Amino acid sequence: MSELAIVESRADRASVHVCDQLRALADWTEREEDSRPDEAGGGTYYSTEGAELRTFEELHIELERPADAFDCDPDLLVFASRHSGETGPLLTGHFTGNFGPAEYGGEDHAVAEAAPNALARLLEAFDEYAPEGYDVGMECTHHGPTDVGCPSLFAELGSGDEQWDDPAGAEAVARGILDLRDAKPHRERQVVGFGGNHYAPRFERVVRKTPWAVGHIASDWALEELGHPTAHRDVLEAAFEESDAEIALLDGEWPVLEEALEDLGYRIVGETWLREVGNRPLGLVDAIESELGHIENGIRFGDREADSFTVVDLPPALVDTAEGIDPDRVRNIVDSHTVAYETENGGTRVGERVAVPDLDPDARRTIIEEVAAVLEEKYETVRLEEDAIVAEEEGFDPELAHEAGVPEGPKFGALANGEAVTVDGETIKPERVRTERTRRFEI
Repeated sequence: MSELAIVESRADRASVHVCDQLRALADWTEREEDSRPDEAGGGTYYSTEGAELRTFEELHIELERPADAFDCDPDLLVFASRHSGETGPLLTGHFTGNFGPAEYGGEDHAVAEAAPNALARLLEAFDEYAPEGYDVGMECTHHGPTDVGCPSLFAELGSGDEQWDDPAGAEAVARGILDLRDAKPHRERQVVGFGGNHYAPRFERVVRKTPWAVGHIASDWALEELGHPTAHRDVLEAAFEESDAEIALLDGEWPVLEEALEDLGYRIVGETWLREVGNRPLGLVDAIESELGHIENGIRFGDREADSFTVVDLPPALVDTAEGIDPDRVRNIVDSHTVAYETENGGTRVGERVAVPDLDPDARRTIIEEVAAVLEEKYETVRLEEDAIVAEEEGFDPELAHEAGVPEGPKFGALANGEAVTVDGETIKPERVRTERTRRFEI
């Protein structure tokens, strides 16, 4: 089990309330630390399986290397804290650092080591424990400290006096913190965020909807405080290093920043890219984008997994006709047999080129046969030949109806629907005005 350090600040009454709940919720052993002053985490402290709780006199933002005060050699440190703002009842979490000047603790242009996986886990716990009326969210990187001594995050109860004194809100934060005892700070897939609001809805969506975690976030206002990116390359590199990430996600248009990040060797992707890539091997993703096309341009991944693949063409007329009959069924067919495929019309229709596993040489033929079966919903017969799909149907022929003297209008429609009509005392049966049509789809 990971070792969790929890920091309580006597200068923050919400922190005290949360930590009172922590002491009530777990089976703690009370200990004494004589070698360290009480105001610096010494004196009485508490330990339980996987966690240690120490109290400090100063506000969290003023602490320097608080991890050094803990005996447990923590893997993760959590600051139990208040949140201030005009946001109503809110449980929130974030990392610490200053992309610009340090107004509230820490150093200028410096960031602390983040814990992206732990923050994702904290949001899940807050979702579970939040009292009625409380929202849950994540914030951008802001304020100190910038030197903690291990990966860390703030777990906050907000956003005003009423919530800071709310036992239910304090208990929810305490339970969320306790759930981090087995949480690793990092996961395999993490990004650094740039742009957007203080409360970072785009980056929160990535955390909630994809396997990717988000480390440091420089919001719009933080980027303004940063100044010209090339003048502060060190803090940009630190944001990636302290997030254990090599990929950037931008919210908004930041051309100068993009150029600086690319010069530093970081990859910039979009939200769609993160969602589509998911847990897929990045080497496979790179190969697909190299040979088939880019995700941002409509490439989507199918259900097949493969170390190697071949790009093949599907018969466009066959696919278009089948999608006109049942687009969802066609999409499911292509999904189930491909590694990836092109899409058109904003991703709503399957394109012509697909990547199929090399270990399945019959995949293309299988897709064609299953797509051809969709035609059976419209055509009377569908026949598979070696080089074509032949579909035949019998349908209403307007020219034959005209020849039979049927005027355009309701009687035309009735015949088209298979109903007999009477014209000048003569009964015109639908069979009389129907003709066979044959379509041949080359494959």
